[in-house]
Amino acid sequence: MLLLVSCGSSKDISYFENRETINQNAKGYLVDARIMPKDMLTITVSTTTPAAAQPFNLVTPTSQTELQTYLVDNEGKINFPIVGEVKVGGLTNTEAEQLIIKEINPYINPSEKPVVTVRMSSFSISVLGEVNQPGTFMVSREKINVLEALSRAGDLTIYGLRKNVTLIREDSEGSKSFHTIDLTDANIVNSPYYYLQQNDILYVQPNKIKAQNSSIGATTNFWLSATGILMSLATLLISIIK
Repeated sequence: MLLLVSCGSSKDISYFENRETINQNAKGYLVDARIMPKDMLTITVSTTTPAAAQPFNLVTPTSQTELQTYLVDNEGKINFPIVGEVKVGGLTNTEAEQLIIKEINPYINPSEKPVVTVRMSSFSISVLGEVNQPGTFMVSREKINVLEALSRAGDLTIYGLRKNVTLIREDSEGSKSFHTIDLTDANIVNSPYYYLQQNDILYVQPNKIKAQNSSIGATTNFWLSATGILMSLATLLISIIK
């Protein structure tokens, strides 16, 4: 085991090995998250006259202050008060806000200039595999990068493959895609996959040492169990012969 570890290179476990070569002037990919089916949205409508906005701001049955959330169905639609079905799937929050303003304008006084705020209350990402604290994490500000996500998961274990982290992403149409992220390459900060989207999954694969240890452990357990059974049978036979 010591020999295997000593043969490993620090380049396999260090982040940003080539940071001196990164293009500092390159523009990052700041992409706004798009609303997808099964997202939960909070929508607030504000007007100059509070009474004009009240019909659009439903509260939960158990609270007079907590706004009701809206579940986006499989077709990307929500059922909004007064106006009925509104298709917001595939839109950014800003685009959804502009659409809802357009939909509610016919139902309010032209002098009112409504302001609509759309927020995702179900923005989450999952991290699993060779990390210290795998799990699903909620993101309140709707923006998180790969490094922040791995930090929430307690960082990679020493057995995690830093050059081959898999990102599984699902778009607003339900199609899934797989992407490979190399954490040892500093150019990751300029990658289109540096910032995560809601429901993204990061999977950290184990390295060869972990795989070998698992194999050795399973084999050892088998032989220990087999040896124990044989010893028990031998003891039983000796007792019978005596």
